[in-house]
Amino acid sequence: MEQLKNKIMHEGKVLSDTVLKVDSFLNHQIDPELMQEIGKEFAERFRTSNITKILSIESSGIAPAVMAGLYLGVPVIFARKRKSLTLTDRLYSSSVYSFTKKETNEISVSKDFLVKEDVVLLIDDFLANGQAVHGLVNIIEQAEAQLAGVGIVIEKGFQSGGTEIRDKGIRVESLAIVRSLENGEVIFQEEEGNAK
Repeated sequence: MEQLKNKIMHEGKVLSDTVLKVDSFLNHQIDPELMQEIGKEFAERFRTSNITKILSIESSGIAPAVMAGLYLGVPVIFARKRKSLTLTDRLYSSSVYSFTKKETNEISVSKDFLVKEDVVLLIDDFLANGQAVHGLVNIIEQAEAQLAGVGIVIEKGFQSGGTEIRDKGIRVESLAIVRSLENGEVIFQEEEGNAK
């Protein structure tokens, strides 16, 4: 998705060979027009998959998930990372380790919102080691729902998550795949596998 790649090139900050900071438009401040285009792109890619629900994880996956939900005309659920007074029982739960934050979170989704008749699209902001996706897939499996695929805004192609998930036969649609962050430069992997 060229609009997203341009935004990454102009506003993204490479903090190390493994960390790309995009908090000016995705992870802290949100660019609504870009999120609208991202939602439209995900909806187009999964239009024929009979999606009934979109599942994300708080917090940075929510904006692109909501926009995709708007275009697909389906509800969006986000897995909560912290328990609340209103989310206490009848839960699907899974553990997710965050390499960025160096912590494990117990994520939860109410059983009221995810049922075995659902066809679920997962959407998240980043795919690196794949821990969030594995946790969300586990929740879908607990619900005995059907996984249609995974929509990722930015995939770190140089880390193992995308390969591991695809090797399980899961459809992954990433809007921008970063091949390298070496020497402070963002290099994208093209869909044909050619570097840009």
